[in-house]
Amino acid sequence: MERFEGRRILITGAGSGIGQATVHRILAEGGRVVGLDRDEQGLAATAATATENGTADRLTTAVVDIADEGSVRAGVADAVATLGGLDVLVNAAGILRSAHTHETTLEFWNTILAVNLTGTFLMTREALPALLESGHGVVVNFSSTSASFTHPYMAAYAASKGGIQSFTHALAGEYAKQGLRAVAVAPGSISSGMTTGRGPGLPEDADMSLFAKLIPAIGQGMAGPETVAGVVAMLASDDGAFVTGTELRIDGGTHM
Repeated sequence: MERFEGRRILITGAGSGIGQATVHRILAEGGRVVGLDRDEQGLAATAATATENGTADRLTTAVVDIADEGSVRAGVADAVATLGGLDVLVNAAGILRSAHTHETTLEFWNTILAVNLTGTFLMTREALPALLESGHGVVVNFSSTSASFTHPYMAAYAASKGGIQSFTHALAGEYAKQGLRAVAVAPGSISSGMTTGRGPGLPEDADMSLFAKLIPAIGQGMAGPETVAGVVAMLASDDGAFVTGTELRIDGGTHM
């Protein structure tokens, strides 16, 4: 299956988790990819796997901090120049931190929103001219089931993901007549670096019984990043041509 042959794709969060899995999925389907991350070692691991898979000739990586406007401007400009244009932007980068809301500092709150919500905005804003020039641009943003359902101790994270969801709706409506599609995925019950064990940094006194509703209804537990990557590939390809201005929940029926 070569759904991305001739397509130019920019992916953030490419050094780990779902972003990394998405890089490899789209490379496997023939796309040319620029992968961005602030973790240089993570990017090196992504590139090494691409070499093993025989797809390294279509991958370029670069260190970019999506919460930094200057870094984003330079990173997107370089990516567009490298690819000779842009057809798809996948905003997979994000951070997950947890805390009691009454103990959440302003710095903690601002850090999460700066990466997740503002970072998604900055990447999208800088990529829009190239995406619109392509005439069939696609933006795939990463929301979360926490945007619509109760996830204790994650008020800042949930707010950032809810903002991404609303941002995606507005983006889709504003640019639909110019050929742009904007969709969001809302993963839940996915095993990745952010969620494994106490990865979200849950408070030491967290009441784990509050998470009883986060057990998938199908399968054998949490799914891997490649599960989400497959859905992202569908949405970003022509198979998703009639999907825009909405979000798709990927959670194994956890919240049905």
